[in-house]
Parts: sequence; structure tokens; C-alpha cells
Amino acid sequence: MKFRHVALACSSEENADKFYKSLLGCQKSGPKILTSSLSSKIFNIDSELTIFDYKNEYVHFEIFMYNRHRGNERSIDHVCLQVTDMGSFLERCKSLNVMVIQVPKGGSVITFAGDDDGNLFEIKQA
Repeated sequence: MKFRHVALACSSEENADKFYKSLLGCQKSGPKILTSSLSSKIFNIDSELTIFDYKNEYVHFEIFMYNRHRGNERSIDHVCLQVTDMGSFLERCKSLNVMVIQVPKGGSVITFAGDDDGNLFEIKQA
């Protein structure tokens, strides 16, 4: 596996800039938009989300602009992992009864796996 990025939520762009850009010295790019349709399917949040990337040569933070009041919503926070064989990974998930969320996006599929404590892991194939 290869570590890809960590996705976290911040309540404002100013808060994100202060920590990730000013304190940690990451370069900022974006914004990107996650449509409300995808946001609803992945995180059970029925609204469009703005995302900024903060990164340097060693780390990549994907920061979602979202005020974290929680009800029945899944967390936006997740770790992205890269695997060499998606099919084999999904078979292991099935054999261990691990939750998998797969959502079509364009011509591809976004894949997430969840642990028993509700943490989400986005899975990408190398």
C-alpha cells in the first residue's frame, strides 16, 4: 500500500489557511467541488462541498469546507490508500465483512471501505 492523502473538515477557508498554509507551510490549490449527489452517496451529506488541497513533497491534506454538526451523516474525514490489486482488496473486505461503498463517478468508480468504528478509507488502485 501507498499513503495518498488525508481528508479533513474545516469550518472555514480562513481556518484551513491559518493551520495548513501558515503553520505547516503547505501550498494551497483549489477549490474543487464535490457535487451534492456524490456528497450524499459517499458521506450522507446532502450539499455541495468545496475542497482545497494543501500539500508539500511529503504530505497532502484534502480539506473539505464543512461545519461538523453531526446527525446521521458519515464523517468526511478519511485516509486514502493505494492498493496494487483492487479486486483482491475487495475480496478481502468481503471475507472480513468490511463495509464497502462504491459510487460511480464519470467513467470510474469511487471506492471507500469503513472500519468497525466508522473511519473511512478511500481506496485507489495503483
